[in-house]
Amino acid sequence: VRLRKLPHWKEKTMKIAGKLMAVAALCAVFFGAGSGYAAHHESGESKAKPTIVEIAAGNPDVSTLLAALKAADLVEALSGDGPFTVFAPTNEAFAQLPAGTLDMLLLPENKAKLTAILTYHVVPGKVMAADVVSLTEATSLQGDTIVISVEDGTVMVDDATVVATDIDASNGVIHVIDAVIMPAS
Repeated sequence: VRLRKLPHWKEKTMKIAGKLMAVAALCAVFFGAGSGYAAHHESGESKAKPTIVEIAAGNPDVSTLLAALKAADLVEALSGDGPFTVFAPTNEAFAQLPAGTLDMLLLPENKAKLTAILTYHVVPGKVMAADVVSLTEATSLQGDTIVISVEDGTVMVDDATVVATDIDASNGVIHVIDAVIMPAS
């Protein structure tokens, strides 16, 4: 039996097909077979949507916020029923604070000040992005008013820019911001 070499384009096609089959096999292993997925949904079972805190815990870009929530003993409150709207500063936002500020706020003796700052980032109720753009202000859980503005399609809360919106949680919604906002009082 004599083997013929495949034309160049057929050889490439076969290599790509092999890679696609390998990716499909890995997907089946990691995400389960399609029939199991369908049966799961047909039975009426569904995986519960994560809470605000669970979403934050799964996102390394807001790990500083999560550490601050733990230091202020707010994890349990933001894991509750809600609903809450959280304007979540990124790690980069916390890094923009003056040197030593975050370390100072995380000290046990500054828990009340940290709590005030963090609850200033939370608004009662579930306010989606479509609703935020029509507001000019919102009262935070801390009690002070957050100024909301829209300029050229960019939403601002106080001096922070909203960089990601409508991260839906079982107990509210998260909007990611690029700065830590500070209450007046």
